[in-house]
Amino acid sequence: MALTKEETTAVVNKFGGNEKDTGNTKVQIALLTERINQLTEHCKTFKKDKNSTRGLIILVGQRRRLLKYLQRRDLEGYRSLIKDLGLRK
Repeated sequence: MALTKEETTAVVNKFGGNEKDTGNTKVQIALLTERINQLTEHCKTFKKDKNSTRGLIILVGQRRRLLKYLQRRDLEGYRSLIKDLGLRK
C-alpha cells in the first residue's frame, strides 16, 4: 500500500522547499501520515490482516519519534505541521 508517485510529489511540494527535499523532517512526517491514513482504512476493511496492522503500528512509532525530534529542534515548525496535518486534536 505504497503511495503513488503523484501523491508523494504533492506531499513533498506542499511540505518541502522543493520537489527534491524529501529528507526534510516535515516531509517525512507528512508522508508517514499519508501512509498511516491509507493503512488505517485498509485495516478497518480487513480486520484479520495482522501483518498490515503490525506495519501500521510500526509506522505510527516512526512518526511519533520524528515528531518528538521536530518538537525538540523546531517548536514553531512542529506546531504548524501538527495544525496542517490535523494531528493532536
